[in-house]
Amino acid sequence: MRTNWTGVGTALVTPFTPKGDLDEAAVRRLARRQIDAGVHFLVPCGTTGESPTLTDAERIRSVEIIVDEARGEVPVLAGAGGYSTREVIALAEEMQRAGASGLLSVSPYYNKPTQDGIFQHYKAIADSTPLPIVLYNVAGRTGVNIETSTVQRLAAEVPNIVGVKEASGNISQMCDVRSKLPDEFLVISGDDAITLPLMAVGGCGVISVVSNEVPGDMVQMVEAAERGDFAAARAIHQRVMPLMQVNFVEANPIPVKAAMAAMGLLHDVFRLPMCQASAASKAKIHAVLKDLGLLKPALVE
Repeated sequence: MRTNWTGVGTALVTPFTPKGDLDEAAVRRLARRQIDAGVHFLVPCGTTGESPTLTDAERIRSVEIIVDEARGEVPVLAGAGGYSTREVIALAEEMQRAGASGLLSVSPYYNKPTQDGIFQHYKAIADSTPLPIVLYNVAGRTGVNIETSTVQRLAAEVPNIVGVKEASGNISQMCDVRSKLPDEFLVISGDDAITLPLMAVGGCGVISVVSNEVPGDMVQMVEAAERGDFAAARAIHQRVMPLMQVNFVEANPIPVKAAMAAMGLLHDVFRLPMCQASAASKAKIHAVLKDLGLLKPALVE
């Protein structure tokens, strides 16, 4: 039986209406599309979900809808992170009420805590909730790396911290985390392009951006790697790699939402300071989608 938070978890985008409100019907529809494609868990309200510009009420409502649509078929790992420990604790409590199965918690950003501060932050959150917590290490956005020694300390002293989403972009650090943590501690890729290398050294899957667009492909790739069929996994990786790359031609989630709009899945709407992709970026995105046969027919030349 599959363990929660292994395989493919989709870092869900947050769809907005043309007026900029939460598009609840699209939240439900996109969640169902993921589940029907076989993804293993859903991850709302993270970076890709534009969490910083959502209100707490919108975050909670998104999770409620996704939990309801999941119907117990897949678990929901809800985003609950930030730079104020008290506020994260309050949000974690609301996410539990909304039905989340676990929490993905980005390390504090902007205020740049010490490693001990990071430890105390996560311990306080974990002590406040019975939900399992996956750490989210993305120093490129937060300004502070969660060092391997801190992950070891948290894993040893805080039972409901069960894994880490590693988005440092540093494969050496990922290998270090995997080699120094117990086998049962989950090391999950936070970068689509590094999923296969990490799985080769013991990683357990990915929290994916590109699976918003091609969930079935990512499921097939990761499940092939889990079986040890890296030849099959590489073939899928190589086919989807251009989409993985173009998803970061501008800051995430601008390109992935532009792509999904071009696929007819949502409105190309953001909240400032995020904005639509440039014309040049959209041209690159559309070219990749066309090559993969994903571009909405009306946009194909």
